[in-house]
This record gives sequence, structure tokens and C-alpha cells, in this order.
Amino acid sequence: MNFNLFILCVFIVSLPLCAQQSSQNLSHKDSIKIYPGGHEYPVTRFPQKFKSRKPRNIILMIGDGMGVSQVFAGLTANRGHLFLENFSHIGFSKTQSTDSYITDSAAGATALSAGVKSYNGAIGVALDAEGDTIPVETVLEMAEAKGLSTGLVSTSAITHATPASFIAHQPSRNLYEAIAADFLDTDIDVFIGGGYNHFARRKDGRDLIETLKKNGYLVEQDMDRIANVRSGKLAGLTAPEHNGMYAERKDMLVRSTQTALTILSQNRKGFFLMAEGSQIDWGSHHNNTIYTVEEMLDFDRAIGEVLAFAADDGHTLVIVTADHETGGLSLVDGDMKSGMVKGSYSTSWHTSVMVPVFAYGPGAEHFTGIMDNTDIALKIMNLLGFR
Repeated sequence: MNFNLFILCVFIVSLPLCAQQSSQNLSHKDSIKIYPGGHEYPVTRFPQKFKSRKPRNIILMIGDGMGVSQVFAGLTANRGHLFLENFSHIGFSKTQSTDSYITDSAAGATALSAGVKSYNGAIGVALDAEGDTIPVETVLEMAEAKGLSTGLVSTSAITHATPASFIAHQPSRNLYEAIAADFLDTDIDVFIGGGYNHFARRKDGRDLIETLKKNGYLVEQDMDRIANVRSGKLAGLTAPEHNGMYAERKDMLVRSTQTALTILSQNRKGFFLMAEGSQIDWGSHHNNTIYTVEEMLDFDRAIGEVLAFAADDGHTLVIVTADHETGGLSLVDGDMKSGMVKGSYSTSWHTSVMVPVFAYGPGAEHFTGIMDNTDIALKIMNLLGFR
């Protein structure tokens, strides 16, 4: 065969392979931007009648990085419905910190926990007139002082910015070991999340696990064992650092929230619980629609468990909000029938847009309209009689 003809034949034969390989590479690159649809779960409608005008219990659910686009991506993926549709009282929260138009999770959570604006990176502290950090009392600490039971649940490390801001007082969110030590200065009843190493394998050599046990905590690392705890003080440390993505940790958030509710609800005075869907934020940081949607749906299922409890109890206010939006997510295509969602992102960081606030239960009417993130904490304190 003529050499030039041979080369031409090889080139023609290879075209489909080259095109296929190029298509596969493009598909792989774009695949994280497209959630193809998955298993649909049923959504329950809960009654809107309650047994009191003011709440005895308050559950604050924080979807880290959850803006309205993340919510609607989840709604589309579940074929047009979420448990969030049970909330008839809806508002928006402004999220800016004292030193930035765009907040981080630490300043955002400090605003939600203490009703005080602070700088990015602040964990339960603010700056005084001289520029020194001072601790600010959180709603969880106020609840403890009033004899209510308290709890924290997170899919991140329990020492990470959002849960830490409800219980610790540190100048930087990166001081994980100092944050872990702050847990021992409180009488919190239940905390479940990652971060075991921050308690057990510390640079200072302290073994906070043994201290927790001496203080009456059952310390567990296995989720099945955690799910079976019904009473007492519980420290559930489910990972050395952070928990894995939903595909790895499965229904940990739902089960952890159920465990916390079982323990906390035994206090007739009431309780305060904060539960965080941490990794909605991480999925959007990665501009990964699959990751974002799976975390949003996991968070919504946990909301469903909380709503079931609140509807049966009749004295529980449920508030769902976010510390900020992440990714500048836009939904550029989708299909309610198949659950497909295609996302586009303007940044890999947070944005400054307002985030939604949802409320269900006695006192829900106070959480409508446009408010500062600090207003959420202040309203909680007022409803529980702390101010």
C-alpha cells in the first residue's frame, strides 16, 4: 500500500476514537456541573397548628453555603418537592461581617449564635473599642444557664467554624485544639460530628477524651452505637477530622439529629439544638453540582426528621437558614421529571447575596422579611426569655 494512503487510512479510522476520547474528556470535565438525577424520596406535609404561642424548644438548622439556588437545585433533583416546602414563614438574611462584604462561616455563625457582628475568622468573639477580642455569650450558653438541654450536630468536624461559634471563644477559626478544649468549659448535653483528633491526638499532649469521660460523657465513634444512645451526655466523634461526603457517611446527619432529639427532648424545661449541613458549602466551593445537590438533599431529609418531631411535639420552633451562599450558583438547565440539574458558578468562594430564612412552629411569624443575620439570634433569645 502507498505510504501516504496508509497514513490517510489510519487517520480516518482514528477519527471516531479521537472524537470519542475528546467527548469523554469534555463529559468528565462537565459531569460535576450536572446532577443527572437520582433516587426520589417522599415528602410529607405537616400540620400548621401548634400547642403554644411561644416555643419551649428551638432547633436551628444551618445549611452552610445554602442560597436559594442550592435550595432550588435540591427541589428540582427531588422532582419538584422538598421538606422545606412545609415552611410558610420565609424571610431573607443579610450576611456581611464587620470587616468584609463577604462573610466567612466563622463570622456568619457568630452572628447567628450571639447576635453580634464580628470579623471573618472570629469564633464567638468580637472586637472591643481598643481592638482586642472579647467573648460574646451565645444562645447555647444562655440555654445552659437557664437549665435547658443543648446540642450540636454537624457533618464537618464539630470543632469547625459553624458549630464552634456556638460553644467556643477563640480569635481564629483555625485554633481547632483550643476550640476542642472550650467544649469542656460548657455543660453541653450532646455533640456529634468529626474532629476526634482535636480531642485525642493533640500537640499539647492533653487527652480530652478521658476528661470528657470523667465529666460524665459517653464517648463514641461508631455511628451505629451513637444512633442507639437514648439518654445521658453524649460526645459522638465520628471521624478523625471531617466526615466524608454523603456517599461515604450515608445518613449520618439524619441519624445524629434523631439521637440528639431523643436525648434533648427529655428535659421538660426545653432545649436548644443546632444542626448543620456543612458540606453544601464544600460542594459549591468545588463548583460541583453533584456534590452540592447530594448534600442539599441530605440536609433536607434531616429537616424532615426535625419537622416530624416539631409537628408531633407542638412546642418546638424550627428555623432553617444559612451563614452565607457559596459559589454564586446559577441553574442554567434542569428537568423536574428526571431530576437533572445543571449548574454554573461565578466563583469558588462565598458571595454576599442574602440567604433564605425558613421558620415553622410557635413564633415562626417573627422570621419574615429582610433581616440581619444577628436578628435571628436575637429573636431566638427573646422567644426563649433570655433577653
